[in-house]
Amino acid sequence: MKVFVTGGTGYVGSAILKRLLADGHEVRCLVRGGAGRLRGAGSSADAAEGRLVAACGDLLAPDSYKEALRGTDAVVHLVGIIREKPRRGVTFRRIHVDGTDMLVTAAREAGVPRFVHMSALGARPNAVSGYHRSKCEAEERVRSSGVPHTIFRPSVIFGPGDEFVNMLAGLVKAPVTPVFGNGLYRMQPVSLHTVADVFAKALAADPAGETYEVGGPEQIPYNEMIKEIARALGRSVRLLHMPLWAAKPLVKTMQRFPFFPVTEDQLTMLLEENICRDGNRFVQVFGVPQIRFADGIREYLK
Repeated sequence: MKVFVTGGTGYVGSAILKRLLADGHEVRCLVRGGAGRLRGAGSSADAAEGRLVAACGDLLAPDSYKEALRGTDAVVHLVGIIREKPRRGVTFRRIHVDGTDMLVTAAREAGVPRFVHMSALGARPNAVSGYHRSKCEAEERVRSSGVPHTIFRPSVIFGPGDEFVNMLAGLVKAPVTPVFGNGLYRMQPVSLHTVADVFAKALAADPAGETYEVGGPEQIPYNEMIKEIARALGRSVRLLHMPLWAAKPLVKTMQRFPFFPVTEDQLTMLLEENICRDGNRFVQVFGVPQIRFADGIREYLK
């Protein structure tokens, strides 16, 4: 199958891209800044055999990739941001909504018969966070496009090189580990291996316009996630719970600095929980293996 991939150079995208190549697909990967961005994404043999091709262009400039879409059997759309940079024109609406709209329109015009879209767990029209609202609107652009599609909503993704778990591992190594509020809010972290697996299997399934929540086998309170990371590192941990009346003004003040790890939007999403509501239906549909958080993080935390 010939597959057009966006976001293939990112953390999640590179894992999905490698899985697609391992399954024998031919991949055209949209990249900005030249073909060198794909270095390490696939083997030299993949490139030499033409199974991995860089489609140099910009998501927000459809004319730059329309030709690359022609003749493809599927689009896998993975581009997304978790933090806005308005001064650079990088906003949730521009990337998630406008970018998705432009891509799915171009895919329809090119006659692409299948569109696999990455959304996010918690996406809904009445969400408090702008991130989730934009993800929901992007889903609607896909649904209304007329292109046969499958939409996935992953929870927090963990695996080698991730940002979230590795950030928490850094905090665990400090004398005290700060926690916003009571830390009882739950998450359902899902392995990068599982996410790559389900996206790859979606290419062989009927794109029946379904939306699937994608989470791990456990709903874990934030406090327990930190303790599990400490156990994986062979360390003890001391949690310092910061009252929300103090945490929220701090985050609001500090979020403008790139080094500060949390924004108001991210804090909102953290506190409202991030768990699947449909019982992990995707596991039964696609037959993908589940990986426990404790087992998965021990593969890469040191």
